[in-house]
Amino acid sequence: MGKNHQVKSHDRSIKSKKSGFIRLISGKWRGKKLAVLNIEGLRPTTNRTKETLFNWLMYDIHNARCLDCFSGSGSLAFEALSRSAQSVTLLERDKQVCQQLKLNLQSLKIENALVIETDSISYLQQRSTQPFNIVFIDPPFNKSLLQPCCDALENNAYLAKNALIYVEMEKKIDLFTPPSSWELIKEKSTGQVIYQLYKKTN
Repeated sequence: MGKNHQVKSHDRSIKSKKSGFIRLISGKWRGKKLAVLNIEGLRPTTNRTKETLFNWLMYDIHNARCLDCFSGSGSLAFEALSRSAQSVTLLERDKQVCQQLKLNLQSLKIENALVIETDSISYLQQRSTQPFNIVFIDPPFNKSLLQPCCDALENNAYLAKNALIYVEMEKKIDLFTPPSSWELIKEKSTGQVIYQLYKKTN
């Protein structure tokens, strides 16, 4: 009884924080809406930006092993899964956001995705045992997380040969120097945001 009560109470706390949804724009679950929590700093990638990104990835997303470094709403991860990515690993430090991501995975009966509740920078300091083909990096703004994330990905074998790395960052970022083996192949900006696609060249 106590355990069931705890689960129901937790579900109620999740529901009370829901403030909206993300919509999958193409693929297997096109048009599907997924709940998003009202958490400070949670900033889903806009549909327009997401559409541009996945046009860039059109010929690479199928069967790709993907890593979403600051998953948040899961907008990029779920879009990749909808478009037939082989697998997606989602890193997220907020416990309730992780719970919502898992609920959304369950609602779509997705079995080829893994949500890891962790501090992304700490997690990426570990040596990877399996490199990824596509990596999404959309960290909370004004937290100085982008540089250490990119450096850790490069230094700890997270990137497969010719891996593609998506970076979304605020225009007023003080300094960002991508690893020397990353070649910038696409770039756009909108409002206060810059988004870029890199390719690992060696």
